[in-house]
Amino acid sequence: MDDATLAKEVLAGGRRALAKAITLVESSLPEDAPRAQNLIAALLAHAGGSLRVGISGVPGVGKSTFIEALGLHLIAAGRRVAVLAVDPSSSISGGSILGDKTRMDELSRREEAFIRPSPTGGALGGVAGHTREAILICEAAGYDVVIVETVGVGQSETAVAAMTDVFVLLQLPNAGDELQALKKGIVELADIVVVNKRDVDAGATEMACAQLHSALSLLRPASHCWRVPVLSTSAIRNEGVDEFWRAVVAYREAMCASGEFEAKRRHQALSWMWALIESGLDTRFRAHPAVRAALPRLIDAVEAGAVSPAVAAQSLLDMAR
Repeated sequence: MDDATLAKEVLAGGRRALAKAITLVESSLPEDAPRAQNLIAALLAHAGGSLRVGISGVPGVGKSTFIEALGLHLIAAGRRVAVLAVDPSSSISGGSILGDKTRMDELSRREEAFIRPSPTGGALGGVAGHTREAILICEAAGYDVVIVETVGVGQSETAVAAMTDVFVLLQLPNAGDELQALKKGIVELADIVVVNKRDVDAGATEMACAQLHSALSLLRPASHCWRVPVLSTSAIRNEGVDEFWRAVVAYREAMCASGEFEAKRRHQALSWMWALIESGLDTRFRAHPAVRAALPRLIDAVEAGAVSPAVAAQSLLDMAR
């Protein structure tokens, strides 16, 4: 399939073409990079119409179950839902299980849903290296809600907040006290906080919600027009999902009314640009002939303790000028 045909079939909503397009932009082959750029350029004018929802939380909080319940709720309301589920890549083998789709069995069988598991591939921040491009492609294919499920590694998992409109943090009952909730990083970026699995312990859920309400009141609000709500759900019982989506809609309406929604989208575009610049600089650095020639020797010297990491790094950077 040539690139023009691929773009045309993505715009027509073809699921096979959508999968192929995301595979293309995720490719690490140098010859695929120009094709991926051309594809994104062809689709860019048709993207941007979705509501981008980022969902994060520690492993075991029930992200996949929550997303499946939310996806089915949205489909029942007449929406088309794309889920970009990010799985961690092994630091040893480089492989990834990519099992999120199997945990959303009912949602994956719906024609109105598209679920794409992707490996992090060493990217930091809980997302894959080409999640932004995948969001854009899903939007161009006509999906009006795009959900990004992060790896689930904890406080450092903040990159998704820079590429989505609504950042949702899932918490567990008994997951920590008020001081835990006050930690900087992922908590202060949340637009909505949800305590999931209230069916496990209703009392602990109520206490966790109260603690989070108190803790969030001490943090500087990200927006003057929005107070972060703390909700409780039982995704496995499909309880509280409707209330959650009403909060998402209320958030979007408040942000649009204040002009902050468009400002956030502009910030997403700039964040994407800088991420591409950093990635490009890293690629050029590693491909530089002088760096490639000196790298094995300096690696051995650093491992042997003969050269400090700082000196070796500066030497390599000087070579790449």
